[in-house]
Amino acid sequence: MCFEDEAGFTRRPPRGRTWGRRGITPVVKVSGRRSGRVSVAGLLAMRPGSRTRLCHRLRRHTGRKGERRSLSERDYIALIDGIHQLVKAPIVLVWDRLNTHVSHAMRGLIGAREWLTVFILPAYTPELNAVEYLWAHVKRSLANLASVALDRLVTLVRNRLQRLQYRPDILDGFLTGTGLSLDLPPRAH
Repeated sequence: MCFEDEAGFTRRPPRGRTWGRRGITPVVKVSGRRSGRVSVAGLLAMRPGSRTRLCHRLRRHTGRKGERRSLSERDYIALIDGIHQLVKAPIVLVWDRLNTHVSHAMRGLIGAREWLTVFILPAYTPELNAVEYLWAHVKRSLANLASVALDRLVTLVRNRLQRLQYRPDILDGFLTGTGLSLDLPPRAH
């Protein structure tokens, strides 16, 4: 079973909290330029008896005219094909109603894969998607961090995600946060 979601990161850092001397508010200065963005699709794969896995696909957008500002159907399907190669099993995928997820092109790509079953989450239910907790964790780790260049931001996001790949206990915590359980059918004796 896999959960998928996407997030965007810009050079303007997410707001965070910190300590400071009384009467002196800490300030992180950020340049006024907003060009550039990093789009990331993350996928958490769980399987009873195996460790939880994290796969991601990252795309850098420089803000040039005519450049796509988000991930395409091909990016998502490459991520799904990659996790299928990793787990070597049929996949049940749960994701949201992003227009790219429900497009005609995506339906065709999904239909061509008999090992893939897709479920779409109800609208306005981010608490049911474990990857939302992943993004909250990553963004909290980047809070108040002023990135000077888009390449540096790409490196930071990739680094945070790669570190989490080797922490199945944290990934399991994201899955637990949804409150969903995977009930296995009783074994025949």
